[in-house]
Amino acid sequence: MIRFSTLPALVVASVAFASPALASVVRFEGHFAGEHGTTSHPEGKVEAALNTRTNLVKYVITWSGLSGPVTAAHFHGPAPAGEEAGVLVPIPSPYKSGQHGAVLLSAEQAQALQNGQVYVNLHTAALPNGEARAQIERLTPPARP
Repeated sequence: MIRFSTLPALVVASVAFASPALASVVRFEGHFAGEHGTTSHPEGKVEAALNTRTNLVKYVITWSGLSGPVTAAHFHGPAPAGEEAGVLVPIPSPYKSGQHGAVLLSAEQAQALQNGQVYVNLHTAALPNGEARAQIERLTPPARP
Protein backbone atom coordinates (compact mmCIF):
# COMPACT_ATOMS: atom_id res chain seq x y z
CA MET A 1 0.00 0.00 0.00
CA ILE A 2 2.76 2.44 0.80
CA ARG A 3 4.26 1.93 -2.62
CA PHE A 4 1.07 3.05 -4.34
CA SER A 5 0.80 6.21 -2.26
CA THR A 6 4.34 7.27 -3.15
CA LEU A 7 3.96 6.55 -6.85
CA PRO A 8 2.22 9.87 -7.71
CA ALA A 9 4.91 11.81 -5.85
CA LEU A 10 7.63 9.97 -7.75
CA VAL A 11 5.92 10.68 -11.07
CA VAL A 12 5.62 14.39 -10.27
CA ALA A 13 9.24 14.54 -9.10
CA SER A 14 10.51 12.77 -12.21
CA VAL A 15 8.63 15.18 -14.48
CA ALA A 16 9.93 18.18 -12.53
CA PHE A 17 13.52 17.01 -12.77
CA ALA A 18 13.15 15.99 -16.42
CA SER A 19 11.92 19.44 -17.51
CA PRO A 20 15.40 20.90 -18.10
CA ALA A 21 16.09 17.99 -20.43
CA LEU A 22 13.20 19.14 -22.61
CA ALA A 23 15.07 22.31 -23.48
CA SER A 24 17.10 22.22 -26.63
CA VAL A 25 20.23 24.13 -27.41
CA VAL A 26 20.31 25.73 -30.83
CA ARG A 27 23.70 26.79 -32.17
CA PHE A 28 24.38 29.85 -34.32
CA GLU A 29 27.33 31.42 -36.10
CA GLY A 30 28.03 34.62 -37.99
CA HIS A 31 31.16 35.85 -39.78
CA PHE A 32 32.24 39.48 -39.73
CA ALA A 33 32.32 41.60 -42.87
CA GLY A 34 33.00 45.31 -43.29
CA GLU A 35 30.16 47.78 -42.74
CA HIS A 36 29.37 51.09 -44.41
CA GLY A 37 32.08 50.90 -47.08
CA THR A 38 34.94 50.49 -44.62
CA THR A 39 38.47 50.21 -45.92
CA SER A 40 39.46 47.80 -43.15
CA HIS A 41 39.20 44.06 -43.64
CA PRO A 42 37.56 42.69 -40.51
CA GLU A 43 37.77 39.00 -39.79
CA GLY A 44 36.27 36.94 -37.02
CA LYS A 45 33.01 35.42 -35.98
CA VAL A 46 30.23 35.15 -33.45
CA GLU A 47 29.44 31.74 -32.01
CA ALA A 48 26.25 31.51 -29.98
CA ALA A 49 24.07 28.91 -28.29
CA LEU A 50 20.42 29.55 -27.40
CA ASN A 51 18.68 27.58 -24.66
CA THR A 52 15.15 27.46 -26.05
CA ARG A 53 13.55 27.00 -22.63
CA THR A 54 15.18 29.97 -20.91
CA ASN A 55 16.08 32.15 -23.95
CA LEU A 56 19.59 32.50 -22.52
CA VAL A 57 22.20 33.01 -25.23
CA LYS A 58 25.84 32.22 -24.50
CA TYR A 59 28.29 33.73 -26.98
CA VAL A 60 31.94 34.03 -27.96
CA ILE A 61 33.03 36.84 -30.29
CA THR A 62 36.43 36.98 -32.01
CA TRP A 63 37.72 39.64 -34.37
CA SER A 64 40.77 41.16 -36.00
CA GLY A 65 41.56 43.59 -38.81
CA LEU A 66 39.59 46.57 -37.49
CA SER A 67 40.79 50.18 -37.78
CA GLY A 68 41.24 50.34 -34.01
CA PRO A 69 39.91 49.07 -30.70
CA VAL A 70 36.23 48.23 -30.38
CA THR A 71 34.43 51.05 -28.57
CA ALA A 72 30.94 49.48 -28.50
CA ALA A 73 29.29 46.21 -29.50
CA HIS A 74 25.64 45.21 -29.71
CA PHE A 75 23.20 42.55 -30.83
CA HIS A 76 20.90 44.27 -33.35
CA GLY A 77 17.61 43.20 -34.90
CA PRO A 78 15.25 42.17 -36.13
CA ALA A 79 16.65 42.65 -39.62
CA PRO A 80 17.55 40.34 -42.49
CA ALA A 81 21.05 40.43 -43.94
CA GLY A 82 21.80 43.77 -45.57
CA GLU A 83 19.22 45.72 -43.59
CA GLU A 84 19.75 47.65 -40.38
CA ALA A 85 17.86 47.58 -37.09
CA GLY A 86 18.10 49.00 -33.61
CA VAL A 87 20.00 47.59 -30.67
CA LEU A 88 18.40 44.52 -29.11
CA VAL A 89 20.97 43.91 -26.39
CA PRO A 90 24.23 45.73 -25.65
CA ILE A 91 27.37 43.65 -25.18
CA PRO A 92 29.19 44.82 -22.06
CA SER A 93 32.74 46.17 -22.14
CA PRO A 94 35.69 45.83 -21.86
CA TYR A 95 35.95 44.68 -25.46
CA LYS A 96 38.61 42.20 -26.53
CA SER A 97 38.70 39.48 -29.13
CA GLY A 98 37.64 36.20 -27.61
CA GLN A 99 35.03 37.99 -25.54
CA HIS A 100 32.38 35.71 -24.11
CA GLY A 101 29.26 36.19 -22.10
CA ALA A 102 25.56 35.49 -21.87
CA VAL A 103 22.44 37.56 -22.48
CA LEU A 104 18.82 36.87 -21.70
CA LEU A 105 16.49 37.50 -24.63
CA SER A 106 12.76 38.09 -24.67
CA ALA A 107 10.62 35.53 -26.50
CA GLU A 108 10.37 37.90 -29.49
CA GLN A 109 14.14 38.47 -29.58
CA ALA A 110 14.80 34.72 -29.36
CA GLN A 111 12.42 34.15 -32.27
CA ALA A 112 14.21 36.82 -34.32
CA LEU A 113 17.50 35.05 -33.59
CA GLN A 114 16.05 31.72 -34.72
CA ASN A 115 14.75 33.41 -37.89
CA GLY A 116 18.23 34.71 -38.82
CA GLN A 117 17.29 38.33 -38.14
CA VAL A 118 19.88 39.22 -35.49
CA TYR A 119 23.39 40.51 -36.10
CA VAL A 120 26.34 41.71 -34.05
CA ASN A 121 27.82 45.09 -34.85
CA LEU A 122 31.30 46.17 -33.70
CA HIS A 123 31.90 49.92 -33.45
CA THR A 124 35.25 51.76 -33.44
CA ALA A 125 36.29 55.39 -32.97
CA ALA A 126 36.87 55.70 -36.72
CA LEU A 127 33.45 54.22 -37.51
CA PRO A 128 31.13 54.93 -34.58
CA ASN A 129 28.08 53.70 -36.51
CA GLY A 130 29.68 50.28 -36.95
CA GLU A 131 32.75 48.87 -38.64
CA ALA A 132 32.02 45.15 -38.74
CA ARG A 133 28.80 43.16 -38.91
CA ALA A 134 28.13 39.45 -38.43
CA GLN A 135 24.65 38.23 -39.38
CA ILE A 136 23.95 35.31 -37.05
CA GLU A 137 22.62 32.15 -38.70
CA ARG A 138 21.33 28.92 -37.24
CA LEU A 139 23.67 25.93 -37.43
CA THR A 140 21.36 23.35 -35.85
CA PRO A 141 18.60 22.31 -38.24
CA PRO A 142 15.06 23.06 -37.01
CA ALA A 143 13.19 20.22 -35.32
CA ARG A 144 10.79 18.31 -37.52
CA PRO A 145 7.10 18.44 -36.56
